[in-house]
Amino acid sequence: MDDERQQDSSSRLTASRRGVLAAVALVPTFTGVPARARALSFEPKGRDLVEPVMTKLADWADVGKALGRPGDMRRFMYHTAFPRQDLTVFSQGILIKPALALGTHVSFVGYADHSTLMMGDIVVTECELQHFCDVLQGRGIMLTAIHKHLLDHSPDVWWVHLHAHGHDPVAVARGLRAALDRTSTPPAEPIALSPSVDLDTASIDAAMGVKGAASGGIYTCTYVRRETIADGNLALPPGLGATTSVNLQPLGGGMAAVSGDLVMIANEVQPVLMALRRGGVELVEVHHHHLNDEPHLFFVHYWAVGNAVRFAEAIRRAVDVTNVVPMPAVGL
Repeated sequence: MDDERQQDSSSRLTASRRGVLAAVALVPTFTGVPARARALSFEPKGRDLVEPVMTKLADWADVGKALGRPGDMRRFMYHTAFPRQDLTVFSQGILIKPALALGTHVSFVGYADHSTLMMGDIVVTECELQHFCDVLQGRGIMLTAIHKHLLDHSPDVWWVHLHAHGHDPVAVARGLRAALDRTSTPPAEPIALSPSVDLDTASIDAAMGVKGAASGGIYTCTYVRRETIADGNLALPPGLGATTSVNLQPLGGGMAAVSGDLVMIANEVQPVLMALRRGGVELVEVHHHHLNDEPHLFFVHYWAVGNAVRFAEAIRRAVDVTNVVPMPAVGL
């Protein structure tokens, strides 16, 4: 009997060791520079996904009226921005431009089953946070994440991720408007041409491997996940809730404040964090934005101040660990 127990224990230990070795084999190795991510093919298993459908700006007129400001089309998405131009926020002594880290955004997507999905990321001050959340909950809009994007900042600001899925997008828009009315979010301003930014954008583009864009005095490089991302039984259009963004605010002399987030699956998290820290980039938060996504996505928000090109190169090494591609220049 003792021999049998020893044999059984030895078998379990061998199986356990095999499992550990298999798991280790899946983790990207580090030799100073992270390996480039391979293109993985992923389709959520065991479910028939409902696909997004193309819509026109006119289809969202009532939603825009309920929100009280115009939106624009980004392929499948009706997108509306609510930048917090009213806030004067400093992080580590640097005045933060709204386009760097104070942008509120909501997107609506229509689906083949005639339902609508809304996802958003809303900037609120700490004193606005609880009442804002109360109104959303009263209107049936889900809160999926509450977190920070900045270090050592004043006043205290929070970022709230929202989710709603149903057949009445106008009711959702009214609920959003009611919640935003509990904040000091300013009314829409006329869209102005984006001036060029005081950065070596050609070198930044070369470092990042993507053509960036200037907006609101910020230079941004964006990537999207290669996989099909599902939220419940809904296939998300590329870029909705699954983007990596690198935002650079010029500080003069080739220097920049750099803020953004990287989207990751579980086995990419540790290599990304290591690559960022090895590049001198500060970590702010690691968290989820969604509750029912597949594959389950994680996001790391980061911060850096210094030579813009050097930090672009450092962040690119972290980006290369993940399974992303540059977002098309024509938008989503």
